[in-house]
Amino acid sequence: MNHPAIALLVATMDTKGQEALFLAECLKAGGVAVKIMDAGIRGQCQNPVDVSREAVARAGGKSLQEVRNIGHEGKALEIMTNGAIQCAQELYRQNQIQGVIGLGGSMGTTLGSGVMRSLPVGFPKVMISTMASRDTRAFVGTKDILMLHSVCDLVGLNRITRKILRNGALALAGMLRSATPDDDAAQKPLVFISTLGTTEATAQQVRKILEEKNNEVVIFHTVGSGGKAMEEIMGQEDVSVLVDLSLHEMADHRFGGDYDAGPKRGAVALDRKIPTILVPGNIDFLVTGPLENAQKQFPNRPYHSHNAAITVVRTNREEITILAQAIADLCNNAKGAVKILVPMHGFSAFDHKDGPLHDPEAPEIFVKALEKKLDGRSCLKALPLYINDPEFAQAIIDWSYRISPDIS
Repeated sequence: MNHPAIALLVATMDTKGQEALFLAECLKAGGVAVKIMDAGIRGQCQNPVDVSREAVARAGGKSLQEVRNIGHEGKALEIMTNGAIQCAQELYRQNQIQGVIGLGGSMGTTLGSGVMRSLPVGFPKVMISTMASRDTRAFVGTKDILMLHSVCDLVGLNRITRKILRNGALALAGMLRSATPDDDAAQKPLVFISTLGTTEATAQQVRKILEEKNNEVVIFHTVGSGGKAMEEIMGQEDVSVLVDLSLHEMADHRFGGDYDAGPKRGAVALDRKIPTILVPGNIDFLVTGPLENAQKQFPNRPYHSHNAAITVVRTNREEITILAQAIADLCNNAKGAVKILVPMHGFSAFDHKDGPLHDPEAPEIFVKALEKKLDGRSCLKALPLYINDPEFAQAIIDWSYRISPDIS
């Protein structure tokens, strides 16, 4: 006999008890069993729950009374969020939950999404939130969280909140009913590729050829969260080769661009012995906001308005040199196979000879800085090609097979 999937419902039952119980009833009506975790602090919980606020506080390293005595809502929330994460992780490890749902305002969303970010990609996650119409990067992070805007405040049950809560419950129920293991794909060698639209032609050619040879290819869009997600998932999946085609997140981190993936970007694969092809794709630009903001932040540079919200700014030669030195350091400390392929005729679509940000001398500057700092030059290959040339894509494929014995 098949048992229903179980959803973890994360809520502060002192402030959202009525709404959480309605949400639980909607889930049950959709064929989903429910475990309620109460992470409230101040008021009373009048209903039975599966994970008490006392248990959550203990998992966060404090008693509930100690949390109440903190006197700072942000610090108290941090402890309860950490405790909720620990409790959720234990339920996940024991296979007692198959999905998670939360509801709330800014505090409840911080709590619920914190739990969700601790769970792996593919695990169903729905956050019903008053914050979902804003910038949700802090809540979503690198995970696949479905943010459902509550439209009105989640206070009481009315004709609006009932509709929203029911839709959120049905969304999670649909995910849980449709969940099936992808056993066939799990048997294929796994290839990760990083890219942006400005290196898309090469990324797609590499993907097409590798998939035709029975590899599974996952492409990550390097907008900051994309690079972070790629490197997080490397710790969860058996990656046969990484084609790091888009390294501009490393430049944005160092020089103030918007697509910052953090200080460890580029190091994870090399530290974990994943065979890696490094290409300095898209290092010819930094990503910023609207043109007027870009001109203030980076005065007297070449600019290209990608759209009304995004402007790209040409990296200067000093920045190119610094980035080359950083990449050399990564390669000098690599624990696995690595090959740097440098397209000497341009790093992106913007750096094409007819593009808006072309600097024909930058690749040579980049290579010289690499050569000066690399312990050994055998990992470096400069090619007289443009990054989106079909021949450059073929070179990536050829070297992928040379450094990785696992791909098909």
